[in-house]
Amino acid sequence: SRIVGLVRLFGMVTSAPDYSDQHVVVNGFSDLIIDVFGHDVGRHARSAIGVSGLPMGFAMEIEGEVLIAN
Repeated sequence: SRIVGLVRLFGMVTSAPDYSDQHVVVNGFSDLIIDVFGHDVGRHARSAIGVSGLPMGFAMEIEGEVLIAN
């Protein structure tokens, strides 16, 4: 309830070298955030990249910056 805005999300997607649709994968997370917080709070800037591997075998990792009310 104290989150008043999402500033930026950065998504890393485990991908094969020739895969170039990482942005589409991260779109799913962006859509979820907007569904949960609404457009006014959930709207954000975003970047997405492909990586050869992530810790613990994760398929995707998201980093975010949020605004929190006092």
